Amino acid sequence: MPKLKADHIDNTPAEDAAITAAAMADPDAMPFTDAEWEAAKPRLKIGRPKLERPKVYTPIRFDADIVDAFKSTGKGWQTRMNAALRQFLDEHPIQKA
Repeated sequence: MPKLKADHIDNTPAEDAAITAAAMADPDAMPFTDAEWEAAKPRLKIGRPKLERPKVYTPIRFDADIVDAFKSTGKGWQTRMNAALRQFLDEHPIQKA
């Protein structure tokens, strides 16, 4: 839970009971029943869609001048580096041992 501000004041039990009673008296704000929660379905999926072939994280070392050259091209340099490696593989197929 996040820390509360120093001047935060909690509701008293009486205030909390009054707020709960007012909420329960509002016909437009009735809480869901267990059956309604079971029937509820998410409207949309959160986050990016799953990729068919997701990228793989692997730490790798390159010469500093190569990394500097790609970084100097600005935002998206890693994508461009990936494209350059892909182009190399397309032009120079690697034979598996």
